[in-house]
Amino acid sequence: MSTLENQNTIFPRGEKASTDYFTGTAWVKILVPQDETGTYTIGNVVFEPRSRNNWHTHAKGQILLVTDGKGYYQERNKPARVLMRGDVVIIPSNVEHWHGAANDSRFTHIAITNNSAEGAVKWLEPVTDEEYNSIQSARYEPAKINLTEAAIRNHEELLPKHESMLQVTDPELIELFDNFAFDEVISYGSLDAKTRVMMILASTIGSQALTEFKAMIGGALNVGITPIEIKEIIYQSVPYVGISKVLDFIHAGNEVLQSRGIKLPLEGQSTTTLENRYEKGLAVQKVIFKETIDKMYQESPGDQIHIQKYLSANCFGDYYTRKGLDTKTRELLTLSMLIALGGTEPQIKGHIQGNVNVGNDKETLLSVITQLLPYVGYPRTLNAIKCLNEVITS
Repeated sequence: MSTLENQNTIFPRGEKASTDYFTGTAWVKILVPQDETGTYTIGNVVFEPRSRNNWHTHAKGQILLVTDGKGYYQERNKPARVLMRGDVVIIPSNVEHWHGAANDSRFTHIAITNNSAEGAVKWLEPVTDEEYNSIQSARYEPAKINLTEAAIRNHEELLPKHESMLQVTDPELIELFDNFAFDEVISYGSLDAKTRVMMILASTIGSQALTEFKAMIGGALNVGITPIEIKEIIYQSVPYVGISKVLDFIHAGNEVLQSRGIKLPLEGQSTTTLENRYEKGLAVQKVIFKETIDKMYQESPGDQIHIQKYLSANCFGDYYTRKGLDTKTRELLTLSMLIALGGTEPQIKGHIQGNVNVGNDKETLLSVITQLLPYVGYPRTLNAIKCLNEVITS
């Protein structure tokens, strides 16, 4: 197993669980073996989407601590309970039950099982597809909401057959948001679906919206954005958002890509070396910002000139020169990230001008800002429009 796979969970995912006791693919890592305590066994279990264990019982009960993903716990002849990160399940002795992943998410829990003379677990028959699907249908039975034909069509293009818990718990909000975001807002401007989703994906990193980011990666793949383009969007965010905030998005992106059967690492996209990154980065800067770059160097205080050099070599030399995305797209992505970050109006103005210099006109920029509105809110949107009108006055 690769290092990246290990980093997607708190503990290593362990060995594949036996198909005698599990349906689908699951991974078990024993953290505290029975022979070390005599009283309990502790294990970490990672379920792939739709995987679950058989019906079973524990003579002395069990405790589940959910650490990631979305899944189910069900006792015999009782409704299933939806489990999310942070949930705790206390399972009584000798109660027949099963647990496993939802159909659209991995699911990870720590299982603390009390040992007994009869053994820690008694396995029973598998949970059938009919039983599992009935739980899905019951839990995700959507409320009747009034969505426009355009909202339904655009949502299905991005996230086909997506099942949202909010349609069960917050149907009024879903009706309001989907009609606004997937009909009213999408109808503004002339951005194609691929460009629109790329900008929204970039904004989720700037907003630190990890849950929405995961959903949008799936949508990105559905509308034809390539894995390399997705990776480049994430990498492009590093110099603007910072690695400490982007790190979780790198791991989440890896998890989604791997769940789609995409092998990592992808083909390298770097075009510079340690020796030429400054020179090539400076050249890209001057294409985007023209004579402003010379002015920035000339006006920089002596004790801050190193930051200007970092911008040229690192931000532009290391990132903007990469393959996978062209400069026009990278400038739009950067603008989307800056808008989502908030409090970056000077940089927003600079990159609005940079966008114009590389061929993105005011109509395109206003379309991008508008498409971000449902995801970043009105204050950031209005601030961005103010910057746009100050930079492009005609």
